[in-house]
Amino acid sequence: MRDLTYPAVIVTAKMLFKVLGQRFVITGAEHVPTSGGALMAFNHIGYVDFVYGGLAAQPSDRLVRFMAKREIFDHPVGGPVMRSFHHIEVDRADGIASYRNAVDFLRRGEVVGIFPEATISRSMEIKELKTGAARIAAEAGVPLIPVVMWGTQHIWTKDRPRDFSRGTTISLTVGAPLHPTGDDPVGDTAALRTQMQRLLAETIEAYPGGRPPGAWWLPASHGGGAPTPEEAERLDAEEKRARAKRRAEKARKRSS
Repeated sequence: MRDLTYPAVIVTAKMLFKVLGQRFVITGAEHVPTSGGALMAFNHIGYVDFVYGGLAAQPSDRLVRFMAKREIFDHPVGGPVMRSFHHIEVDRADGIASYRNAVDFLRRGEVVGIFPEATISRSMEIKELKTGAARIAAEAGVPLIPVVMWGTQHIWTKDRPRDFSRGTTISLTVGAPLHPTGDDPVGDTAALRTQMQRLLAETIEAYPGGRPPGAWWLPASHGGGAPTPEEAERLDAEEKRARAKRRAEKARKRSS
């Protein structure tokens, strides 16, 4: 697959990261194969996760093709950029096309990135995972590699203002690959979540600066001030209802 813009943008982004004084801690990168297809499953704690997630594959000299929602591809600026990177469009109303595209990419030896939580985790914990990651990896016959990001929530996440101040540390922890067979997608997904939960706990424990009590960016289970998973679920439901109401209002105005 020919890439003209992706490598150049990575170089530019790394320069910007340096200007912002950002520090990176990448562990377990040896689990990303230097050739052949692989599906990397990332946790989701911020709007910029796809910007930083691909760095976990850089030591293996791989480019990650992220699966991302259609709305990003519909953006007049973001859309052309995403297509030039050969990322994969996901239509939540009809996911079969993106599923097939991901399997095709993987069978051609690409590395694909997926966020199996589907939405940003307000609790900063690992949410319940969709089974798509396990099913895609099994059908393509590739390893499923869990990856945990930490620190991106400082930059831009739900319910918080953006913060591009200097000195943020971004941690990326890559776990040992899983090998789903397709016989038990639910069990494979549970195994993936268990491994991601373990990686998250290890990453939080090792994160520079410790775990300040009550910090908004830290899970409640670690003494932080982030919403509990139950509170986060309630906030997600409220957001979903508000979004549906706005869509209905727009539809009503167009029809009137």
